Amino acid sequence: MENVSLIELFELFGTDKAAEDWFIECRWPNGIRCAHCDGERVGRRGNHKSMPFHCLDCMTYFSVKTNTVMHSSKIGYQKWAIAINLFMTHPKGISSVQLSKDLGVTQKTAWHLLHRIREALTLTERKVFIGPVEVDETFIGGRARNQTRDRKGRIKKVPVIGIRDRATNQVIARPIKARWIELMQGFIYYHTRDDAEVYTDEAAQYRGLFRVHRTVNHSRGIYGLTNGIESFWALLKRAYMGTYHYMSPKHLHRYTTEMQERHNLRPLGTLDRMKAVVVGGVGKQLRYIDLVERGW
Repeated sequence: MENVSLIELFELFGTDKAAEDWFIECRWPNGIRCAHCDGERVGRRGNHKSMPFHCLDCMTYFSVKTNTVMHSSKIGYQKWAIAINLFMTHPKGISSVQLSKDLGVTQKTAWHLLHRIREALTLTERKVFIGPVEVDETFIGGRARNQTRDRKGRIKKVPVIGIRDRATNQVIARPIKARWIELMQGFIYYHTRDDAEVYTDEAAQYRGLFRVHRTVNHSRGIYGLTNGIESFWALLKRAYMGTYHYMSPKHLHRYTTEMQERHNLRPLGTLDRMKAVVVGGVGKQLRYIDLVERGW
């Protein structure tokens, strides 16, 4: 694992052109291809600032931002690279207010940028664990004792279920609407093999689980079987209380994805973690209007 210091980071991405070349190398390690049709016959348009490439197959213009989470972004490549680095190297995340100060952009721009990075890390393929795995759930939301009398009755915590594979130390976490048996056991079935060994607490929602099932009785002071996933919850809650202070139910799945992938990519070096964001962002777009519209 090779980490990159801030001095090395600014030397590597000293100019917007240097950062752009890095993004191109990450996205197209075997040569530039069309961002629209994936064709190989690509030409350059000289010094064109926003669309430097031209596909001779589909006759379209594109850049390394095209058809990625950076699509239509006016933020320069250097700021994108620095933002991705700060995002991936802060164990408890970085707030949009702090990022706006670091990059010299508005808080609204930084907030949108952070959500686009989270979108890049969202899994698009099913991940199935062999086991043994640890499963547990937690709740994310404000504390009623910290609220006014009028707001106490409206405080609602959102349940989040998570699963950790002991062999690989990989974690998957998802918010759920309620602690229903169908949702919680369905989550386990979807992410484990039929013969996987599953460790949980003695919650009623896990009874009758069609897996090799082991339980731990927390009410009697017995711990140990689910310590790994509980450590992940501790980090998620530190991010909630110490960095973000609030995670709306609408965007909670993005924050859990952020903490999940920061945990899963931890063994990699700094540049490899940054590259994972670039590669993961290909084929995904997230408009600001989609983030702020009502509903979740």
